[in-house]
Amino acid sequence: MQVYNGLGRRKSAVARVYLSEGKGNITINGRDLKEYFSSELLHYVVKQPLTTLNVAESFDVKVTLDGGGITGQAEAVRLGIARALVEYNPENKSTLRTNGFMTRDPREVERKKPGRPKARKKFQFSKR
Repeated sequence: MQVYNGLGRRKSAVARVYLSEGKGNITINGRDLKEYFSSELLHYVVKQPLTTLNVAESFDVKVTLDGGGITGQAEAVRLGIARALVEYNPENKSTLRTNGFMTRDPREVERKKPGRPKARKKFQFSKR
């Protein structure tokens, strides 16, 4: 059986996605999608590339997730699934790109600077 790979990242979350032909099961770190992500909105985000191409019931998805929060993890899984679908069929790329699933969100957390409370916030200025 052929397995297609995709790597998705968002903030500090990394998702390694393995796509194989099957019945539409999505497993994340050995747990079912509905068990791993409790929110319906996150289920929708993860399944977006599959539903856009109408192949949600024809692939099994196995994901290894690491780092980040739940929203970043869900978006990392979405990018990984989209990349794996392009590996499966390169003609899918234009459809996925027009829906915005192929673009990696480059925003990262800015580091905290010394002598300040946060990355950009400064302590209150006192003239006297």
